[in-house]
Amino acid sequence: METESPAPADTPRTPPAPATPVPAPPPERAAHRDPGPGPTLREPAAPAPAPTPAPGTAPPAAPGSGSAPPAAPGVGTAEPGPPAPVPAPAPGAATPAAPRGYRAVFAVTEFRAVFAAHLLSLLGVVVSELALTVLVYDLTGSPLLSALTFALGLLPYMVGGTLFAGVADRYPARRVLVVCDLLCAACVAVMLVPATPVAGLLALRCLVAAIAPVFTGTRMAALTDILGEGDLYVLGRSLLRIVSQSAMLIGFGAGGVLLTVLSPRGAITVTVVTFLCSAALLRFGTRDRPARSGDGDGGGTLLKESLSGARLVLGDRRIRALMLLFWLPATFVVAPEALAAPYADAIGASPAALGLLLCAMAVGHIGAELFVGSALSPRNRSRIVLPVAATGLLPLLVYVVRPGLPLALAALALAGAGAAYVIGLDQWFVDAVPQELRGRAMTLLTAGLMTVQGLGMALAGLAAEFFPVHQVVAGSGIIGTVLTLLLVAEVRRTAPGRMSDTEGRDGADRHMTSR
Repeated sequence: METESPAPADTPRTPPAPATPVPAPPPERAAHRDPGPGPTLREPAAPAPAPTPAPGTAPPAAPGSGSAPPAAPGVGTAEPGPPAPVPAPAPGAATPAAPRGYRAVFAVTEFRAVFAAHLLSLLGVVVSELALTVLVYDLTGSPLLSALTFALGLLPYMVGGTLFAGVADRYPARRVLVVCDLLCAACVAVMLVPATPVAGLLALRCLVAAIAPVFTGTRMAALTDILGEGDLYVLGRSLLRIVSQSAMLIGFGAGGVLLTVLSPRGAITVTVVTFLCSAALLRFGTRDRPARSGDGDGGGTLLKESLSGARLVLGDRRIRALMLLFWLPATFVVAPEALAAPYADAIGASPAALGLLLCAMAVGHIGAELFVGSALSPRNRSRIVLPVAATGLLPLLVYVVRPGLPLALAALALAGAGAAYVIGLDQWFVDAVPQELRGRAMTLLTAGLMTVQGLGMALAGLAAEFFPVHQVVAGSGIIGTVLTLLLVAEVRRTAPGRMSDTEGRDGADRHMTSR
């Protein structure tokens, strides 16, 4: 770390004035010599000529000697001597190494609170999704309503992320996060009331899903305040993604275990507790920072701000291209997960094999993200963004030959590993978005990502009504790769330094309108 320090004692910036000759100190004072000039020596206004030392007096100290002449008794009676210098570290002394990589992220106290809150609330959401689906099926006996309960966790994302995105910049981040957690806890608590009808359960499910993108976008923007806008932010986002992927593996298993010992409503109760714990961690574990836009007490309406923010974000050519690079591969990579059950049936795989097909992509994603985040430098992470994004869907082409279980699992793991390009893309995105738009941009990014994945699953299911499952998955890989290559070309064209001066000025004007 670069620090400022005073000049060394043996290299004064101006030559010291010769000392006035004084009598030699008594023997009892001789042992208490001044250790040397302090870092703030007072210089006389005008140096006097040096007189010839009298016999028996101590000569003046030579410049650079590192010590001053001994003080004489009675000289400078009201003037204290200079303070003793602070000893500098010995050359070559070992200094404690600063933590690096993911350890450096966990060294930030506020991030540990955010991480724990994310883990708790995410596990609670996964458990409640499973338990609520079972509860609706128990109450209605309808497979359609049971499946709709699960789908409603995705569909309202775009509505909430578009209409309420202004909240992320209009109000202080900590307040938004805590209120979102408390609102979700209240909604889930109402689900526990036995008198709540099925329509009410579905409506509450929609409300929780509409709040989720606001919470996630606000948290993403708040991470730039907690971790900065550089490598720590990128690694922090990576850790939260890894937790999300792991929760899909652990959460559904934990939910299944809970449902063997608790009723569906009893399992949903766990979610209320996790939301409340998350709110407490965020309230007491993070700092209260001001709102980004400063319009929390006035200005335009929330809806107007949200729509204006979406227009500004999507109207910027560079930000739009980067956002689409998050969305487009995700739209097509979900096809094998959406069709895992019919594909397992087509190849005669067991129910256990179906579970492996559903987990393989998440395992590949977690492994690749951990490797890229810990083994690659920020520069190399940036270098792999476009090549990995362009080729990430190619493993799905293996489905052309209708592979057996081992080959299919390998292809899915590789496709999951291809998602590791988003680590470098995170840095590009935060660099491209102006601070006053960051909350709205990240809320819209989250909402769009969840929406396109739901849309991709629906389109894959629709295509499987007319074509064999393995052809649909392979077709998703082909179409997705072609479209991603076109998008990669657009991202290259909008790279800093590649856009024309006119485009740069237009982008700056768009950013200024949001201030």
